[in-house]
Amino acid sequence: MTYYINRVLPVAFDVAIARTKEALKTEGFGVLTEINVQETLKAKIGVDFPKYVILGACNPTLAHEALQLENKVGTMLP
Repeated sequence: MTYYINRVLPVAFDVAIARTKEALKTEGFGVLTEINVQETLKAKIGVDFPKYVILGACNPTLAHEALQLENKVGTMLP
């Protein structure tokens, strides 16, 4: 079962993150959280891990509409 979308980009990791944030902003999303998995795993358990960032993005208008239809949808929001 595939539960993700994967793309290989011909740019540096940090450039890809910056472009993703800008694209989200253009579409009305804000980044509420940014988790640097690589840094967190190193700091918490001393494990080396490849670059890995989780962006928690939200579009307030869409979130509000969804919550009005089903308030339990909040469990899937960032």
